[in-house]
Amino acid sequence: MHKFLSAYFYYFMKNIATKYFHILAVFTLVFASFNAHAASDPQEGGIVDTKEEVEAYILHHIKDAHDFSLFSYTDSEGERHHFGFALPVIVKSSKGIVSFMSSEFHHDDAGQVVVDHNGMRFTKIHGKIYELDAGAASVAFDQEHHPTNATQTLDLSITKSVMGILMIGIFLILAFSSLAKQYRTKQVPTGFGRLLEPLVLYVRDEIAKPNIGEKKYRKFTGYLLTVFFFIWSLNLVGLTPLGFNVTGQLAVTAALAVLTLVIYTASGNKDYWLHILWMPGVPYLLRPVLAVIELAGALLIKPFSLLVRLFANISAGHIVVMSLIAIMFTLRETLGVVGATSLSFVLSFFITLIEVLVAFLQAYIFTMLSALFIGMAVAEHEHH
Repeated sequence: MHKFLSAYFYYFMKNIATKYFHILAVFTLVFASFNAHAASDPQEGGIVDTKEEVEAYILHHIKDAHDFSLFSYTDSEGERHHFGFALPVIVKSSKGIVSFMSSEFHHDDAGQVVVDHNGMRFTKIHGKIYELDAGAASVAFDQEHHPTNATQTLDLSITKSVMGILMIGIFLILAFSSLAKQYRTKQVPTGFGRLLEPLVLYVRDEIAKPNIGEKKYRKFTGYLLTVFFFIWSLNLVGLTPLGFNVTGQLAVTAALAVLTLVIYTASGNKDYWLHILWMPGVPYLLRPVLAVIELAGALLIKPFSLLVRLFANISAGHIVVMSLIAIMFTLRETLGVVGATSLSFVLSFFITLIEVLVAFLQAYIFTMLSALFIGMAVAEHEHH
């Protein structure tokens, strides 16, 4: 494993790092919109330069969104300008499925803008879509700022994270279809296939075979390859100025963990369930107690560890990078504009380099643990 990571990091430094200065420069310029956003209420404008505003802005950034917004700024006349594009909003209302574009909310997230669609009224509050009660023209709030005359809808929208998943899914289908076609026509892959082949062989030979076994690894290798490249690609896209944070969404990591849970639960053989429900080799009085512990471990603890590890590490990486970028605003009075900007650039650059390695490492860990859990479920035990 350490040899592969060393080779991967060397490849990155040799072929990508020279270009990464330009990428990070764009990345820094994109988040220079800190200087024109209001963290707690982005549509009002203002300068994000206090600790509280920076924290609110970072938390707002790592959440999912109904539109794809690259950056926003307030001009000298106080008018807000947004650069990005709208995404489809699809919700289940009291009268059925309703769809419209997110641009109708005009970047409002505080329930101030009400969208009238076929006699139904909708508003967006803290990233959630609400349907107003019949006859209500505006949202009424209680003392804790909870809507009192609106009901949260079932949201089926194509959000920014969903768009990222679709983009990566299409990219992987095209990339591996090309690689499969090259295997049928050539002995050695060329082009982008040369980058994919060693990773495919690594997942097969270093993850699937050792953990699942020579006899049964082929059945699960397809899933392991899909999970590895899906997570790794999304992690890398999350480091670009596009602002994706797909693997930092709890719903996405939970869905991946549930898939692994379903696979190793459905594939478990007789020995696997025997060791869970009626552990051989221990006193009979302890077996029911161990059964409860083993069931909790198999059905709850294992998938929970998968989803939390990926979610926490990716979200923490985004928070750290954005916090370092915010240094240029929070410390500009202390260090000056040049000093704060230089410090922010240097720190965020090296942390982002580390995040590139973490992007691979988290994909590897999730795939390795999935293979390990599947291997435990299909392993044959010898009883004497």
